Amino acid sequence: MSSTRQTSITTAQRDKARLIWDYHQMGHALTPCDVAIGLGSHDLGVATTTANLYHQGLVKKIVFTGGNSATTRARFPRGEAVHYREHALELGVPGHAIHVEPHAANTGDNITLSRAVLDRAGIRPASVLLVTKPYMQRRAFATALKVWPEVEVVCASEDLSLEGYLAGIGDEKLVIDMLVGDLQRVCDYPRLGFAIEQHVPAEVRAAYDDLVEEGFTSRLAS
Repeated sequence: MSSTRQTSITTAQRDKARLIWDYHQMGHALTPCDVAIGLGSHDLGVATTTANLYHQGLVKKIVFTGGNSATTRARFPRGEAVHYREHALELGVPGHAIHVEPHAANTGDNITLSRAVLDRAGIRPASVLLVTKPYMQRRAFATALKVWPEVEVVCASEDLSLEGYLAGIGDEKLVIDMLVGDLQRVCDYPRLGFAIEQHVPAEVRAAYDDLVEEGFTSRLAS
């Protein structure tokens, strides 16, 4: 495995990243759900998308979930979920529609702790609109079906192409590292009991293997 820090991305590497990006998208048709759960991260677009879905009438209740991590503490010092709530309020979502779960430290926590928040509020949904970063849809879906199999799960994200996301983040190497890291978790987490199994097409697996060999490894789990 290469350990050299790459400063420029080749066309071939970007094409491999696009295969993985497309795989991470679930392609669900958006339908009304009982609640939306916005998973905290560095990406404020999750909160924006969740607010937009509320205004479109697809949900009446929202849970924002997430504490802090090394990658979000500087941007969201009060915690991911708290900042998401504040952003949604700025976008016109009424406070009574938003619940906050401020402790989750991983995707399994996001789901199980959000479920507990809803349960304490007397809300027992049959369907959940799961709002994530675009490249996290599949992992979040697989996790939700493992830890909360009773609900119907529909995935949503900000509508962005890979190129649009790369431009927004401004660091192509980091974005590809994140795509690779999420795919590793999609592959490995089922045997660890964290998620359900997902089929990975051969061309997606080959793209992953190539990118790992080429040094896109900073977000791989140890």
